[in-house]
Amino acid sequence: MADDELRKLIESNARAIQAMLDARAEERLEFQEFRQRMEASVSGLQDVTMRLANLQEGMARMLASLDDDRPTVLHKLNAIEGKVDRLLEQSDRSDDA
Repeated sequence: MADDELRKLIESNARAIQAMLDARAEERLEFQEFRQRMEASVSGLQDVTMRLANLQEGMARMLASLDDDRPTVLHKLNAIEGKVDRLLEQSDRSDDA
């Protein structure tokens, strides 16, 4: 192989290697940017999860305080049912006597 052909082959290989190195460096930068976006997304999801957990906890406390402070409709209905049952029992006893 002549010196000129050898030099052209070396230059061609050098350009190909440099292009591969440049592509690898660009891929590395793109991966780092992707990783940063993913970390930001995960962080955001963690924040949302914490806020939802706090909201759920607050709602549970609110419902519990509603039940303690003011009887719910179901609680009132149960009380009415108990009174009606007692009245019916008293009525049955009066009829039997």
